[in-house]
Amino acid sequence: MSRQATELGTVADVNGSSVTVRMHQSTASGLSFVQGQAYRVGQIGGFVRIPLGYVDLYGVVSSVGASAVPDRLSTTDEDNRWMVIQLVGDGSAREGFQRGISQHPTVGDVVHLVTENDLRIVYGQSRGAAHVRIGNLSGSDSIPALVDINRVVSRHSLVVGTTGSGKSTTVASLLATLSHETAFPSARIVLVDIHGEYSRALLDRAEVFSVSPTAGQRKLEIPYWALSFEELCAATFGSVDDAKSRAMMVDKVVQMKKSAPHSASFFLSDDQITADTPAPFSIHKLWMDLHVEAYATHAVRSGEVQSDANLAYAEAGGRKLTGNCMAGIAPVFRPVKDVKDDPDKVRHRQSAYAGLAKSIDALGSRIRDTRMDFLLRPGRYMPNESGKTEADLDELLESWLGHSKPITVLDLSGVPSSIQSELVGGLLRLVYDAMFWARNQPEGGRERPILFVLEEAHAYLGGGSATAAVKRIAKEGRKYGVSMMLVTQRPSEIDSTVISQCGTIFALRLTNSTDRSAVSSAASDNLKELMGMLPVLRTGEAIVVGEAVNLPMRAMISQPPLKHRPDSSDPVVAVEVLDEGPLGNSGWNRERVPNRYDLVLRAWRNQEVLLPHEVLSSKE
Repeated sequence: MSRQATELGTVADVNGSSVTVRMHQSTASGLSFVQGQAYRVGQIGGFVRIPLGYVDLYGVVSSVGASAVPDRLSTTDEDNRWMVIQLVGDGSAREGFQRGISQHPTVGDVVHLVTENDLRIVYGQSRGAAHVRIGNLSGSDSIPALVDINRVVSRHSLVVGTTGSGKSTTVASLLATLSHETAFPSARIVLVDIHGEYSRALLDRAEVFSVSPTAGQRKLEIPYWALSFEELCAATFGSVDDAKSRAMMVDKVVQMKKSAPHSASFFLSDDQITADTPAPFSIHKLWMDLHVEAYATHAVRSGEVQSDANLAYAEAGGRKLTGNCMAGIAPVFRPVKDVKDDPDKVRHRQSAYAGLAKSIDALGSRIRDTRMDFLLRPGRYMPNESGKTEADLDELLESWLGHSKPITVLDLSGVPSSIQSELVGGLLRLVYDAMFWARNQPEGGRERPILFVLEEAHAYLGGGSATAAVKRIAKEGRKYGVSMMLVTQRPSEIDSTVISQCGTIFALRLTNSTDRSAVSSAASDNLKELMGMLPVLRTGEAIVVGEAVNLPMRAMISQPPLKHRPDSSDPVVAVEVLDEGPLGNSGWNRERVPNRYDLVLRAWRNQEVLLPHEVLSSKE
């Protein structure tokens, strides 16, 4: 291959990692063909190579044209045939590629476009690195876009893009690549899906757990007693700000966990049990005990000491209204009667738990709320009044992580938004703790790493349990085989500490300047000009920077088949109209159909999303 075919120009100025290049007059704009393959010349985000003896320097084009003209020539140079490139690394066929540069070019050195043979050196395929293909380079359609799966999974990653940029489809494509059944038969990925977009798209390669499962899905059950005390309070009692009341509640929870009958596999003594220990206890019994403590009245006779005889029930019309703790039905106590000289006065008990009345009522309300059954009535993991369960957390972890499919989808679309952050935080911490302590076991994180994919992360990472859990994973998870992929359209709303820990960034189209700044500051490479292209990227096109790629690249992400795309596409408002009439069966220019708002009401009340063929069958 002739070297002249790849020459672009010569180095005119070097400033740190930035190099200004004067392009040859003979350099053709647009496409250049080398050995029958097409390469785009002068494209921002394109690759270049500068030979220096046995070593080649590699860089990325960050500016082309008038903006790249040196200041001293801005008024005299009229052809604007200039480029600015950012040096990112060097390498050779023998030593391979490495980030950073050991030497700088000098004025007059020749700059070449990068060919597919060069890319083999850059990506290190000749050394057997675990690279996977996610699409093609935008500037050179014949060159595959490759990422190092070890770095993507172990060093955390970030997928950003505004609505309509192809973010969800990109995530589906990445998950399909990372969970390829032949290449990675033991892949272990947990997708937190708060809108239920991925359930049907990944059904053939994922086990889907949903609060309201449909055909092919499994019931999502989260034992409340596996949560930490902070997470449990946030999801059930609400905020308990008073320090004394909080301490009393901690003591009560610990007491109930210690008194519950434990299985032979519990392994802990009573002295080791704390409020955060994932030990079963009955929250329904806890609620009843606290309610009685806070609201009980006492019938006393004049001159007698109050007794506890009236704590467990009340007499009304000859009936004992004792309540039902499992159903959240409170006992009815005799009303207060404080009449002078009445021999049967009924008084309030001055309980220390009276300050918890609002929290106790909040817990009772949630026990009665059927939307909370996945948490407060978790099937075989639900303790009876004594605290005994049919199944323990080993079965829960096995159902989530031990099935035969590589992906677990936790569909939280039916979870009340008020507890979403706490619930996500509890899920992440639960699995992380298990992987942390079992890190050297066959199913631990080091032996079989686990990847959390957090969709719409900005919705629940504004603070609270979820943010605390994600920060912990971001800072410590790599060492124990627990990593994450954050997916968001508003990176500026996520804690900068979390963003800064993401080693690889897949940046799709971003129009908001604040969000672009958050991504640019998190990128490890000095490529502000490259990030300036984010508003004009095509749908499904991404700029990939960070540890998983040796060179930052602009790539078109491969699209998964239609049936494997998330349920996140834009509704069709108007379809193309031909002479014979409108096409399609949706939109504003279709033929008006009879109103069926009874189906709307059914879906609304049942919290059930039906596919079109299911809707049709429901009409019959």
